[in-house]
Amino acid sequence: MALLSGGMLFGGSSVQAQDHMYVKVRPTAHTTRRPPAPSHNHVWVGSEWGSNNGKYVESPGHWEMPPQGHKHWIAGHWAKTSRGSYWVAGHWS
Repeated sequence: MALLSGGMLFGGSSVQAQDHMYVKVRPTAHTTRRPPAPSHNHVWVGSEWGSNNGKYVESPGHWEMPPQGHKHWIAGHWAKTSRGSYWVAGHWS
């Protein structure tokens, strides 16, 4: 039973991982002037896109302290498929 539940759990998460919101026309990003870093330890996290009520909404860039054990921010980007484009979120590395 535990193996069956584990399989269902992982099976469900892989479906969610492939669940994207596609757009035919990518939204236009706003230009943000990067303010000075609060400290030499802060890393600039560029604009990110998230969905809200079926539309992409931009979160502006900002300075952030990396989580413990991470140093680099891998910027998000748009991926293009035959269904349209979707946002691939940035992450810490």
